[in-house]
Amino acid sequence: MTHAYTPGLQIKESVIVRKVRRLPIKGEVIVNIGDIVDYNDIIAKSKIPGDPYTVKASYMLKCEPDEVPRYMIKKVGDAVKKDEIIAKFTGFFGLIKNIVTSPVDGYIESLSTASGQIIIRETPKDIAVDAYIPGKVIRILHNEGAIIETNAAFIQGIFGVGGENHGEIVVAVDSPKDILTEEHIIRNYKGKIVVGGALVTGEALKKAIEIGVKGIVTGGIRNSDLRSLLGYDIGVAITGYEDIGLTLIITEGFGKMDMSYRTFNLLKKFEGELAHVNGETHIRAGVIRPEIIIPHSRITANYNEQEKLEAGMKPGTTVRVIRSPYFGKLAKVVSLPPELRKSKTESYVRVVEIELDNNQRVIVPRANVEIIEE
Repeated sequence: MTHAYTPGLQIKESVIVRKVRRLPIKGEVIVNIGDIVDYNDIIAKSKIPGDPYTVKASYMLKCEPDEVPRYMIKKVGDAVKKDEIIAKFTGFFGLIKNIVTSPVDGYIESLSTASGQIIIRETPKDIAVDAYIPGKVIRILHNEGAIIETNAAFIQGIFGVGGENHGEIVVAVDSPKDILTEEHIIRNYKGKIVVGGALVTGEALKKAIEIGVKGIVTGGIRNSDLRSLLGYDIGVAITGYEDIGLTLIITEGFGKMDMSYRTFNLLKKFEGELAHVNGETHIRAGVIRPEIIIPHSRITANYNEQEKLEAGMKPGTTVRVIRSPYFGKLAKVVSLPPELRKSKTESYVRVVEIELDNNQRVIVPRANVEIIEE
């Protein structure tokens, strides 16, 4: 029997989720294997060295480089404040005064008698990594972080912007076909993750940011509204670092696109629960999808779900079309013809027969669909 494996988006009511939480530089891990952590618990911390600043002390003091130590008020290693005097020359009975001040808060790292320059290093910046999700520490990454495990509902989107956020799920529309408008966004949604339907308008996004909504999940968005939100066109393959005041996750694609019933109903089922969202998206090598994680203990997760997926695409498999003219449509696989078919580009490709939501059956290249993991 013919099989095809096409990785796709995950929409799962219950699965074991493991998140790697790692510092950008080596530091101290403050949790142990077996610890139970909440999403906002710090699991690792470190300090990022500050930037160095060069001060031309001999020039400012109007002396020879090897004379600079004579006029130093502060020593190498001393902490200094911005605009604090660190060296001073007084001459001609006090009528001539030349001073050197620190350009930043920090400490004196070095002094060169060859160049007459002082290096001042900014105060190190504290950084920390939290758990992101509540769960159990199952592995320690030495001097870097830890891996956290939890049972949760897990939903991936097509595209997202904005980083990690947390909030209670509220469903603001009645159906996955509805448009999330400015009128749907109310003051009570401050700090919440708001679920829409087929589209979110630019006005709704602006109001959500003003109110303090933590995240919006919707089927689609107009490219013009996304451009207005960001202030520029998305031109890179990596998102998630935008400082826009909330996290936006698009589940279907650009334009008005009905959210899949499975995604909408799953979010509706967990309305009122705490969700953890991340809009980070990598669309090239090492694909990362935006995600919604809803920890719970309602159902025992099936550890063998990946084995089910690896069986490949077959009749009955749910797929999403990812190329026009049926882009964004959900469908069921009807058959996998074994013979190659000639495509519009004159090349011969493997195809799949699918049945759309309206019961229409069409044949498309297998590369034009992705499996929806259930």
